[in-house]
Amino acid sequence: MKIICVGRNFKNHAKELNNEIPKEPVLFIKPDTSIIRSGDDLYIPEFTDNLQHEVEILIKISKVGKYIQPEFACNYYSEIGLGIDFTARDLQDELKEKGLPWEKSKAFDRSALIGNFVSKEKFNLDNLNFSLVKNNQIQQKGNTSEMIFSFDFLISYISQFFTLKMGDIIFTGTPSGVSKLNENDLLEGFIENERFFEVRIK
Repeated sequence: MKIICVGRNFKNHAKELNNEIPKEPVLFIKPDTSIIRSGDDLYIPEFTDNLQHEVEILIKISKVGKYIQPEFACNYYSEIGLGIDFTARDLQDELKEKGLPWEKSKAFDRSALIGNFVSKEKFNLDNLNFSLVKNNQIQQKGNTSEMIFSFDFLISYISQFFTLKMGDIIFTGTPSGVSKLNENDLLEGFIENERFFEVRIK
């Protein structure tokens, strides 16, 4: 399986990091060694002083597809979930300044939290609320209606470059509110009022 992430898919998040609003999706990939699961602990890596959270709706691909047309993209996934793209922001800023790839700041071991998945039929995907609660306070909240690029558009666009296979996961972008993580922080992720993951920072 592979993890394909979409950057800057919410205008408010792009603005909070002083990035331009993209005209097409910004993509990067995380390896399978980046995966952690709900209930696991995450240790802050020694190479960053500014580890940040980015909560995102996840799409799990259910069949192989290449050059998928937008009108058929809905047939290529049946489940959605919630996760976190953990980012070494200080390292990312250094790499961006030098015009270098982001992978060291985005694709390191245990940088992709993958929570529970449920049938996409359970929710209205065009108006879906999700949030990250940090130490019992809402830190991030978003709605899929605020996405620059929709789920179906993302699947179609990504499949132009990468063959999508069963089990692949797409991280669809984060809203504003990202913040630095510290030891003993507790993170909980919600879609509507249902909790999809929990992770403790060590």
